[in-house]
Amino acid sequence: MMKKTFLTACMAFAFMAASAQTNSYIVKTKGATKSAQNHMADEIAEAMEEDEESAKDFISQNFRFHSLCDWEEGMKFMVMPDKYDLVVKTFTETATGKNVSNLTLKYKIMIYKGHSESKDGHALINFQCQDDGKSYYYEIDYGTFEDYCFQKTGVPTLAYLGDVDIAKEKLMDKMLYTKTKLYRMDTEYDGEGYQEVLVDQDMVVKVVAVGVGSRNFPVKIVVEDKDGNQFYQNVTMSRTNCGLRDDELAGEDARFLFNNSFELQDDIMSISSRNYKLFIGKVVHTKIPVKMLNEVTSKQQAIPRLAEYKIESITPHKSDNMATVKLKNTTLGTYFYSECFLDQYQSEAHPDQFFGLIFAPGPGKKVVTSEASRAMIRAGHVGVGMSEDEVQMAAGEPDKVEPGQGGQYFWVFNRSNDKLLYVEFDGTGVVKKTSVKDMNEGTGKKKKKPQPVKGWMGGKADPTAE
Repeated sequence: MMKKTFLTACMAFAFMAASAQTNSYIVKTKGATKSAQNHMADEIAEAMEEDEESAKDFISQNFRFHSLCDWEEGMKFMVMPDKYDLVVKTFTETATGKNVSNLTLKYKIMIYKGHSESKDGHALINFQCQDDGKSYYYEIDYGTFEDYCFQKTGVPTLAYLGDVDIAKEKLMDKMLYTKTKLYRMDTEYDGEGYQEVLVDQDMVVKVVAVGVGSRNFPVKIVVEDKDGNQFYQNVTMSRTNCGLRDDELAGEDARFLFNNSFELQDDIMSISSRNYKLFIGKVVHTKIPVKMLNEVTSKQQAIPRLAEYKIESITPHKSDNMATVKLKNTTLGTYFYSECFLDQYQSEAHPDQFFGLIFAPGPGKKVVTSEASRAMIRAGHVGVGMSEDEVQMAAGEPDKVEPGQGGQYFWVFNRSNDKLLYVEFDGTGVVKKTSVKDMNEGTGKKKKKPQPVKGWMGGKADPTAE
């Protein structure tokens, strides 16, 4: 009997491996190796109407949250049990009334077929298995379907494939920015083994595959950097059936929200002169380098990408189509002002001044600063001992990067009155020295404006640049 059980388990694992290899929803990073409705209707309609009036970004435009109460027949899910789910039985085969092992159903696609009630009064959530053609149900232990569907628990083990399909359509071959440093790389071809990998933040990557991740984070996005290195993140998009409360998507797990791991280069918020008030009090970050007025210095300051602010106010002008946006830097607490267009069609002559192009929703790059550095940064000064991030907060993006010797490098900033600020970094990315020079120093004539080094990511000097 023991031999028969062992043989059955081996056959199940072999079948799972074969299913994974032929299933288009299962994707791997390069380098993975083989190894051993009712009373809810009015509320839903009202929420949808409010959502249509609100400002939207890539996620809210494309990924709608489906409460279990408003699931529609035909919605597809994949059985993706975690370790705990392997010791319990989630589904019952309708024809036999027998519970079925989640191991047997792993990677199978379940199609939602509505809900019903058993003879003993238990609520049942019904599915048709696309792979074996059989009917299954998930039995709710207590209460009615209407009571249960209000909860975040949903149906265990099921990863929502609707999000995966939309993400594949919208993101394949797109360029993204990395917004965190911790990602994953597959270590198994037939299994789900992975290792955590560290990558540069704010790096440009290309989406090379989209597949299913896990029940909690159903969309697996595989990207590739300029050197051909592949890594991925499992993220939640609409949160449909993800089984997590809002407070569980905080802390370390916050990176598994799409907007905290990736930023779509061409994602523009649909802010307008009608809905701008929705943004007041929200946290946003800069999508592109931009100049804003520093309240402390009363000067225009160059602001780098991913600088994080809280919107204090948005004041439309009476004399033109622009607005003044007051922002509070979340690290320094200082105020900045941006003059921009709220309506995209009004910014056609100056697209770089459209609010939705300059700012993106959500947190930016977290910068650790010392108290001494903060005082200098608030005044727009660069000092010895600062990190690259601190220098960018004080002076913005460099106008040019120059290589030095022994791992040292220079950032060059154009200053007013034909001055150049040279910031010298040591081999560890810490400011070693600063100096100011005339643009025409040593030449007898004014030099051309230095240009940024193109095609180099990471902020340090490109050793191939002239």
